[in-house]
Amino acid sequence: MPLSTSRRIALLTSASLALLAGCGSSSDSSGAKGTPARVAVVASTNVWGDIAQRIGGDRVDVTSVISDPDQDPHSYEADPQNQLALSKAKVVVENGGGYDDFVDHMLKGGHNDSAEVINAVEVSGKTAPKGGELNEHVWYDFPTVAKVADRISAALAKADPSGATTFTKNAAAFKAKLAPLEAREARIKKAHGGAGIAITEPVPLYMTEASGLVNRTPAQFSEAIEEGDDVSPRVLQESLALFSDKKVKALVYNEQTSGPQTEKAEAAAKAAGIPVVPVTETLPKGKDYLGWMTSNLDALASALAK
Repeated sequence: MPLSTSRRIALLTSASLALLAGCGSSSDSSGAKGTPARVAVVASTNVWGDIAQRIGGDRVDVTSVISDPDQDPHSYEADPQNQLALSKAKVVVENGGGYDDFVDHMLKGGHNDSAEVINAVEVSGKTAPKGGELNEHVWYDFPTVAKVADRISAALAKADPSGATTFTKNAAAFKAKLAPLEAREARIKKAHGGAGIAITEPVPLYMTEASGLVNRTPAQFSEAIEEGDDVSPRVLQESLALFSDKKVKALVYNEQTSGPQTEKAEAAAKAAGIPVVPVTETLPKGKDYLGWMTSNLDALASALAK
């Protein structure tokens, strides 16, 4: 019988704690010539890990639990190495909103009650709309990212007071580079506000909404895809008609969770001459957060201009 997620986590926790018994924690020791050891930071995905690295610079050691661009974060299974890293972490950055509950399970299992935990959804202040579901993909929302950057800076300063000025300066520099991204959204809104788009999942909606675009996808389609469920024939047909009837100007497609039904949507869009804009949930190889979001906005603007 397959092990449940909670049972897998418990077993992996036990294995990791056994490893810990024979290992000292470098994060509790001083570096060469009395300099403070780097702050151990664990992020649930490489999106938040990249942001933490930018703010911490050479004063942090960042471990990103999910970093494979080909992996679906929703199907992540606990790993003993990541459990070990979480047991030593001084700062933990999780997304929250049900996206990465494994982080809380592993922290509890590793008995790390001292880590400063930053929950991005909680920081955002976003809640589910009445009668709807929360869109937890808050890293596509630049105001939220700016708030999280400040929280990371404060948490790192608490763990390493001597680096407080550096962390504050780095966070300010990072937030300054978010401003052009928000300005790009405003330009897209000015040029294409009100234009319809289709999506396969809610992943990019904070960006597309800030850009003034209207999601015309039936909610039952994107919700089913996100949950890994089958889309009913009626809803699928309704979704595909968005392309044949030219009711949308682009399909924004989550590459990390493709399947037969999303592939049908992609094929229908291409057959109708509707541009497809691929997005992902984690950083593509060779990209940092700012470069990644710049590429996403470039692709979106280019598609809408066709």
